[in-house]
Amino acid sequence: MRIPLILAVVALALQIFSDLYLFSIAWRRCRKLFWAKFQIWQGLFFVLYVIALFVLFGKVSADSGLQTLMWMLLAYIAVYSGKFTFIVFDLLASIPKLFKRKHKRRKRSRLISWLGFGLAILVFSSVIWGAVVNRFRIQVNEIVVEVDNLPDSFDGYRIVQISDLHVGTYGDDTAHISKMVDRVNALQADLVVFTGDIVNQHSRELRPFVAPLSRINAADGVMSVLGNHDYGDYYRWDSETEKEHNMQELMDLQIQMGWELLTNNSEVIYGDSPSDSIVVIGVENWGDPPFPRHGDLRRAYPSIEDSATKILLTHNPIHWKTEVEPNADCNISLTLSGHTHAMQMRIGGISPAALRYPDCWAGRYDSADGKRTLYVNTGIGTVGLPLRIGATPEISLITLKKLNQ
Repeated sequence: MRIPLILAVVALALQIFSDLYLFSIAWRRCRKLFWAKFQIWQGLFFVLYVIALFVLFGKVSADSGLQTLMWMLLAYIAVYSGKFTFIVFDLLASIPKLFKRKHKRRKRSRLISWLGFGLAILVFSSVIWGAVVNRFRIQVNEIVVEVDNLPDSFDGYRIVQISDLHVGTYGDDTAHISKMVDRVNALQADLVVFTGDIVNQHSRELRPFVAPLSRINAADGVMSVLGNHDYGDYYRWDSETEKEHNMQELMDLQIQMGWELLTNNSEVIYGDSPSDSIVVIGVENWGDPPFPRHGDLRRAYPSIEDSATKILLTHNPIHWKTEVEPNADCNISLTLSGHTHAMQMRIGGISPAALRYPDCWAGRYDSADGKRTLYVNTGIGTVGLPLRIGATPEISLITLKKLNQ
C-alpha cells in the first residue's frame, strides 16, 4: 500500500499552512503565550505523525498493522478536518478587512469566526462519533416490491439482504457481526442473501467469523455472491498460486458456514407446488476498471427473457444500470446489490457516492417501465476509514407481493 509522492507533499503542505495560520491567530489574538507555544508543539508533533503515516503506508501489509494504520489515519483526519473547517470560516470572517469605510478598514467578523469554531468542533465530533458509535448502529430497512406474474406461493415471500461485511476491519472481534446475525434471525426470513465483499483483502480474515455467520437461519437458506474485495486483488501475493489458494479457502469457508455461493449460476426455489418457483441468479463481480469483470449474466442464466420470476444478486449496481435496466426484454424483476456503502457518508439524503454512482448509490431504483427494480444495500462493515457518518449499517427486508392487475 503506497501513497503517491505528490499527494504526500500536498497533504504535508496543507498541514503546515494550517498550523502556521493557527499559530498566527494564537500569537495575535490570545492574551496568554501558552496557546501560541501549544500551536508550535502540536504542529511539530503532527509533522512527525504524518511522516510516520506515509512510511507505514509503504510497508504495512499485515492485518493488525493495517488496522492500526487506519485508526491513526482516522485520528489525523478528525483533527485536521476540524482545523480546515475553522480556517475556512476565519478567512471568510476577514473579508470585511479588505474594504475601507471612511478611510478606515472594517473589522473582522467575530460572529463568522465563532461560527467556524463551533462547526470545527462539530466536524471533529462527527468523525469520532461515526467511528465509535454510528458504524455499529444497525438499521433495518423494509421495502415491498410488487412483481408481475409472481407465483401465488411467493406472495409475501420475505428476503433479507446483507452486504459488504468487510470482516477484516474487526480483527477477531465477532461482537458486531454476532449482533447482526441476531437481528437477521429475528426477521424470520424465507431467504437470506449476501451481495458480496465478505472480507477486505484475504480469506484468513473470515476464519474467526465462520461460527457466528453459520448461525444465520432462513427457510430457504443463505445464498451469496462475490464482491471486488473477495478476489484478493488488494493484497500483495507472493505467487499467483497463493492467490488461487486464498480464493479456494474463501469458497470453502462459505460452504462450511452453510451458505450457497453462486458464481455465475442460478438456483431454483420451489413453492407449494412444482409449478410455483422463482429463480435466484448470482453473478460474480462486475468489476470497475482496472479490475477484471468476472460477472457473466448469460452464463448464469441464458434465458433472461423467459417468463420465470427472477431475482439477480450482483455486487456492483452499475451492472444493473448497464445490462438489466436498459434491456426491455430482460425479465429480471428484482436486482439486489451493495458495493457503494453510500461512501460511508450520508447527510440529509446527500452522499458523495452520488458523484460516482449518480443513479444507483443507495436504496430503491425502478426502471422507466416499472418492471425492473434495483435495491442497493449500504452494507454492514467499513473499508478504508473505520467510520460511518450517516449511512448507517443496513439490513434490508424485502417482501415480494403479487402485482394486482
